[in-house]
Amino acid sequence: MVMTSFPSPSEPVRIEGKPRVLLLENIHESAERLFESEGFAVERQKGALKPDELRERLKGVHLLGIRSKTTVLEETIREAESLLAIGCFCIGTNQVDLVTANAYGIPVFNAPFSNTRSVAELIIGEIVMLSRQLADRVREMHNGIWRKVAAGSHEVRGKTLGIVGYGHIGSQVGVLAEQMGMRVIYFDIATRLPLGNVRSVPTLDELLEQSDFVTLHVPATPQTQWMIGREQLRRMKKGAALLNASRGTVVDIDALAEALGSGHLSGAAVDVFPEEPEANTDDFQSKLRGLSNVILTPHIGGSTEEAQESIGREVATSLTRYMKLGATTGAVNFPQVELAPIPGTHRILNVHRNVPGVLRDVNRIVSDLEANIHAQVLSTDAAIGYLIMDLDQDVSTRVAKEIAALSTDIKTRVVS
Repeated sequence: MVMTSFPSPSEPVRIEGKPRVLLLENIHESAERLFESEGFAVERQKGALKPDELRERLKGVHLLGIRSKTTVLEETIREAESLLAIGCFCIGTNQVDLVTANAYGIPVFNAPFSNTRSVAELIIGEIVMLSRQLADRVREMHNGIWRKVAAGSHEVRGKTLGIVGYGHIGSQVGVLAEQMGMRVIYFDIATRLPLGNVRSVPTLDELLEQSDFVTLHVPATPQTQWMIGREQLRRMKKGAALLNASRGTVVDIDALAEALGSGHLSGAAVDVFPEEPEANTDDFQSKLRGLSNVILTPHIGGSTEEAQESIGREVATSLTRYMKLGATTGAVNFPQVELAPIPGTHRILNVHRNVPGVLRDVNRIVSDLEANIHAQVLSTDAAIGYLIMDLDQDVSTRVAKEIAALSTDIKTRVVS
């Protein structure tokens, strides 16, 4: 992660009064409760904010909490002088300019584990629904049509499930599918330890050719954009079904609609789309609407009470630990640093450009002021270094001021 544009050195950050937190997009109240119990001032809003609105609302805000509908752009980060960290109360972080946040000393945290079970259970439920064509039967019954048929309806036992992306969610899907008697295979670009009797296959093409159901659990990256297109759909078995609860840019929707319309695929379940309505009151348009044996859901894979409560606690805990201890464990764009607090000291947190000689300059400042370092830890990435240092309380302010004056300084904060 390399960036050539960094902010100019400034005065050390020392928060007077309660740290201010802005939570958007109806983040679960478990986050608000945790922040308030730690002495933070919290403002919550149900909806997302446009970039211009967000820049205005971030004035004086130290922590920002968002979900997937709020975009944090480069300009927003540059102008948010008080902002210290961002929490994405979801799995994805592609809605935040991570490179700029890194260069401005702002760690970004997410919740990679909390909604795993909720998404996995949805996928298993949809596999059964697709195998039994339940979406069509339910719709017919609501329309007053009694259509008792067995043609095209199957058990899932003995069928092959192909999982693309065998991470936290994909592996959980595999465990549940095996318990239902399915044969499970997976493809992942990273080496993963298979659970149970699940086995890996060497290529995506091989997985597509073998699977009765294909479920996608990959992040949004240049490598995964439109990774399931016409050619990949043609490779799938005739009568197979596709499920996508990962990212909307992974599947070519036009190609999927063609494969379903031609009868090559027997069904699909899609929870994420290339373009999604910004609010529940907006219209939803897709070529998949009205197609037989197609389950469409409004990006609700992780939308359970249990998952949202857990996500609220997980991300709020990470943000609180960063504010109080400087801990960056779990940050997606930052060096990973954690240091146990030492009573009777003040903690200096310093983010600086990763160039030679910074630690030498910092230690010279400490030595010249005859300060005593009780603990010190440094970690770096390609662009920045992050230093945590515990000092005697009577010199912390002077040390922090001189460190912040270094030409390599990005952000210096004192935690007392």
